Amino acid sequence: MGLISEVLLLPFAPVRGSGWVIQQVVQEAERIYYDPATVRAELSRLEEQLEDGAITEAEFDRMEDELLDRLETAMRRSTGTDDGTAR
Repeated sequence: MGLISEVLLLPFAPVRGSGWVIQQVVQEAERIYYDPATVRAELSRLEEQLEDGAITEAEFDRMEDELLDRLETAMRRSTGTDDGTAR
């Protein structure tokens, strides 16, 4: 049955291939987004912006909270304790 289903589904191969490519791109984007080194670098740039007066204290606090949440998620992912639910 496997060979027959493959032959019947052959016209859909480009769609399945595109789906795989999209999945790979999403996984790589998430890996970069949640990379602790990336988040720490963004925190450093954020602190520089505050010191330079480019952002207000309130903006800094809001963006810092978002970055710290990302860092926490990254740490849970690296230890395997992330269950995929948002907090």
